[in-house]
Amino acid sequence: MNNTTYSVKKSEIERKWYIIDAEGKSLGRVAAEAAKLLRGKHKPTFTPNMDNGDHVIIINCAKAVLTGKKLNQKVYTHFTGYIGNMRKTLAKDMMEQKPEKAMMIAVKGMLPHNSLGRQMLTKLRVYAGQEHENAAQKPELWKF
Repeated sequence: MNNTTYSVKKSEIERKWYIIDAEGKSLGRVAAEAAKLLRGKHKPTFTPNMDNGDHVIIINCAKAVLTGKKLNQKVYTHFTGYIGNMRKTLAKDMMEQKPEKAMMIAVKGMLPHNSLGRQMLTKLRVYAGQEHENAAQKPELWKF
């Protein structure tokens, strides 16, 4: 009986392109699905120590929904590096001004917090509206 664990090689990795439409869906659920695709957990060849995930395009981020009181209570913080310069932004303002950034922060938090996670994040494209620049890659619509 063969008791060896299969590990995918870099040359065997096949990457696809997927589109996730965030319109009317919860921001966190869309981010979790995107993180799963970026990590490659949907593939039978998933290897935790390698980046074998796919490219993900998220469209309609401006129409994503925050449930409960998150719109008025959730706070995004950013430290500039100077003393006393911690910037705070409400989720309501972030969704109005930069909905792509809110989605990017949510996906980034669901990926590994190391160099592998940063590498996975480079395969994510986020757009506030319906249009995207990646039609040449022939992306498929991901339903969940």
